[in-house]
Amino acid sequence: MSKHERWSRLLELLAVDGKLEVEEAAAAVAVSPATIRRDLDELAEQRLLVRTHGGALPHGVAYELPLRYKSSRRASEKRRIAHAVVGLLSRGDVVGLNGGTTTTEVARAMALGTGGGTTERAEPSEVPLYTVVTNALNIAGELTVRPHFKIVMTGGVARGQTYELVGPLAEGVLNQVVLDIAVLGVDGVDPQLGVMTRHEDEAAVSRLFAERARKVVVVTDSSKMGQRAFARICGLDRIDLLVTDTGLAPDMAARLAESGIEVITA
Repeated sequence: MSKHERWSRLLELLAVDGKLEVEEAAAAVAVSPATIRRDLDELAEQRLLVRTHGGALPHGVAYELPLRYKSSRRASEKRRIAHAVVGLLSRGDVVGLNGGTTTTEVARAMALGTGGGTTERAEPSEVPLYTVVTNALNIAGELTVRPHFKIVMTGGVARGQTYELVGPLAEGVLNQVVLDIAVLGVDGVDPQLGVMTRHEDEAAVSRLFAERARKVVVVTDSSKMGQRAFARICGLDRIDLLVTDTGLAPDMAARLAESGIEVITA
């Protein structure tokens, strides 16, 4: 296990359990307690946790894993989901992408041209292969160098955890555009409440993505199914399609189908 993977695992354990003990953490990642102590000291220097005697606590009251540490979780599932989404796109589509690890994988798959054979290369002078509208700084950064993409960024205030731009400036841009398809990453999918995320400002931007799109696609790994988060984005009636991995429980798949949502497992 690399250092980056080890740190990701430690932060994941901290997010789930609310605390870390050195001995337990060492057993969980199969390294020595001395290595764990060094890891915790370095993570504390980055203000990602607070060191305590014998372990660590979350930094602050509301704790969320930074995007760079969440990217290694369920990575293969997210890549399969991303490739399935690209297969749904057509040349010339205007695609909205909010922030998150799964939508980042969708952007990468779009750049690589994977999917259903609709992604032949376009010269910079021609109509863009895709127009991508995003509030995610990392997604825009990865796609801007692709000459066959047109990138439109919202304005807004940057959130350091997710690299998303939020607030009235982001909403102002989205109110002026029309999308063929909005691809939304979420933190929870509940049959009664709909799709959710952890922060109300991110939920407001994602809700506007959905309102401006002809078709709304939710992308999430199966661990988010049946989960709830603080801020509601929209109800299931606004979702056209959900793309997830094969770990989706049959009863959840049935409930989504009853709500009129097409489900693709990858």
